[in-house]
Amino acid sequence: MNDRSPFFLPAARAGAALLLALVAGHAAAKGTLVYCSEGSPQGFQPQFFSLGTTFDASSVPVFNRLVQFELGSTRIVPGLAQSWTISADGKTYTFKLRPGVKFHANADFKPTRDFNADDVVFSWSRMADENHPFHKLTAGETFAYYDDMGMKDIVERVEKVDDATVRFVLKSPQAPFLADLAMDFASILSKEYFETMLARGKPQAADNVPIGTGPFAFVSYQKDATIRYKAFDAYWGGRPKIDTLVYSIVRDATARYAKLKTGECHVMAYPKPADVADMQKDPALTVLKQEGLNVGYIAFNVTKKPFDNKLVRQALNLAVDKDAIIKAVYQGNGTPAKNPIPPILWGYANQVSDYPHDPQRARALLAQAGLPNGFDVDLWYLPVTRPYNPDGKRMAEMIQADWAKIGVKARLVTYEWAEYSKRAKNGEHAILMYGWSGDNGDPDNFFMPLLGCDAVKGGGNSSRWCNKEFNDLITRAATLPQQAERARLYERAQQVFHDEAPWIPIAHSVRFEPIRNEVVGYKMDVTAKHDFSGVDLK
Repeated sequence: MNDRSPFFLPAARAGAALLLALVAGHAAAKGTLVYCSEGSPQGFQPQFFSLGTTFDASSVPVFNRLVQFELGSTRIVPGLAQSWTISADGKTYTFKLRPGVKFHANADFKPTRDFNADDVVFSWSRMADENHPFHKLTAGETFAYYDDMGMKDIVERVEKVDDATVRFVLKSPQAPFLADLAMDFASILSKEYFETMLARGKPQAADNVPIGTGPFAFVSYQKDATIRYKAFDAYWGGRPKIDTLVYSIVRDATARYAKLKTGECHVMAYPKPADVADMQKDPALTVLKQEGLNVGYIAFNVTKKPFDNKLVRQALNLAVDKDAIIKAVYQGNGTPAKNPIPPILWGYANQVSDYPHDPQRARALLAQAGLPNGFDVDLWYLPVTRPYNPDGKRMAEMIQADWAKIGVKARLVTYEWAEYSKRAKNGEHAILMYGWSGDNGDPDNFFMPLLGCDAVKGGGNSSRWCNKEFNDLITRAATLPQQAERARLYERAQQVFHDEAPWIPIAHSVRFEPIRNEVVGYKMDVTAKHDFSGVDLK
């Protein structure tokens, strides 16, 4: 599903009343867990997208990757590959695949074989090879994360050794590569499913109706309302303890909290910071807490005037009162950001000095840039609660007031979340509110997909800022084996970022996840996704 081509499974309309009845009452039906999510997925094909909401609905429950992160950490453990070796020169990765792994089935497809090396080669080649028959299958979609991370310049080839062995050959050593393969975009698809749907004349069904090897099989989606999954009995990691998983899409955090209190959902996404204290007092709830591997920011589109002038970007940095935002928006559960990576991540440049709140100096820089009377601009703000920003509208209103004091008149603009991200990817904005939750615990995962030159094409680089000095530093850092050497280059890159000011880094937030006490075995994921594969209900 995407906003240009919304879809319903054939059974979705017929089953809508039953499904809505399921989530409308008390969620304690035996074996059914209801998760109140904050937004609709952009679709169910993780190769196309880079938003956590979409990964929560696709790659996390439905798909697997060759390697994966141990839940609650960024430690790499076996996934669809049960073991691997890396050559002495760091350029060849050979994976031994797990035997007996089954794919899901649906009304249109019944797999005739187990997962094997053909599926790995297919999944990667589809992204990498522009001449691949499924590369341009879905009009208007790109392989966002693959492009953002510059994978075309990293991987030379992927080859099948035999049914149980696959080899990745890199163009140069890449320290983050194994962690990259644990990320959502590297989910393994069923080659047989895609080819079957193509032969039946409806190839896009394979992207719209997902088939994977994950713990839950996709059942149905009612746009902006509910997603339903069932436990996969033949899951290689062991059948999930719950029978049915339902995502109830509730955009408003207050409404999600109300459903959590009444038992209409068991777990809710992204509570308002102001509600956390009350949640912690509720004997029916447990509130989990974790330091966020994230950053919330304002990005300037440097391809549009006057943001091609770094004096203007620096002036708007100086005009924003971050401390006031931390108090009002994050309720103190955050720290002011000065770099594009959080301070809990290695390689953080603590020696960088943040822009102080200095409206007088901001006005002087605008005058120096030839804009003594300021200017008018649209400021796009987040329409949904995110782990790095609990209230986009409130933050936008505060920034609007700060900028008004230096003569910059900001008109506040937003769109539905999928539309917002689609327009941002196309570079339609002048100033955009966004953020990022890390996917793999490596600084490269912030620098490359958010600020690298390749990420301009992929759409992840919202500022569309391509700085040769910065890009050379982060590209070189990824090739080095020693963490200390990489950290030194990343620290230099952060100083370049600070001086050029393509963003206003706003905050790194503390994350809270409230769950009902009948939920057993749920763990917060360090990458801010929601994994229910090991969860049970009392």
